[in-house]
Amino acid sequence: MIKLENVSMKFNLGVEKDFSLKQAFINILSFKRNKKKKDFFWALNDINLHIKPGEVVGLIGSNGAGKSTLLKIVSGVIKPTKGKVIVNGVISPMIELGAGFDHELTAKENIYLNGAILGYSKKLIDEKFEEIVEFSELRDFLNVPIKNFSSGMIAKLAFSIATIVNPEILIVDEILSVGDIKFQEKSKKKMMSLIKGGTTVLYVSHSLESIKELCTRVVWIEHGKIVKVGDTEEICDEYYNKQMN
Repeated sequence: MIKLENVSMKFNLGVEKDFSLKQAFINILSFKRNKKKKDFFWALNDINLHIKPGEVVGLIGSNGAGKSTLLKIVSGVIKPTKGKVIVNGVISPMIELGAGFDHELTAKENIYLNGAILGYSKKLIDEKFEEIVEFSELRDFLNVPIKNFSSGMIAKLAFSIATIVNPEILIVDEILSVGDIKFQEKSKKKMMSLIKGGTTVLYVSHSLESIKELCTRVVWIEHGKIVKVGDTEEICDEYYNKQMN
């Protein structure tokens, strides 16, 4: 279960600069020209959302709408400026490609590193190692530093590690749209398997077809605020028509 109560997130746009007479002069001119210019913005504003166990909820909205920020707050990566977040269950987040990886280490080393970050024991990783390698399709690259990997290869590795167990809550941000078509289909099948097993999923994607295929409910966010929450087909179609007009 995930519950957000009046959650807001403010980001500071200001950049700290060393003081100098030149900088002071620039600041004076900037103040005169841009007296009303804000040095912050609200990425999320008064979000209220309740996700029940076993629900598969899609988040849609334009770039910069606040979807990824919401995922990071639910995952505990960042804390909201205001509001309350309640999460009951162990989370497996896939919100940034390469997060939890050391790009100087090999794929094999990163399997153990990322697995440990996700809370897996070494014994479990040992037992699931072959399964991870097989699913990722990266056997020939196990001893290659992942700094040499493409974004698709990193996505394969991240997804393969995160899904070796059935997580209680799976948070996915666009990762299924990365990689080749074959792996995308395999990842969807794995997601469907997790969903059938009762995993709660919070899923961000710009692919409305993917949202329609996987999600039981949709949250439409724009400019940090919830526009609508409800039926997947209905809201996706309304969102699409809005974007096209």
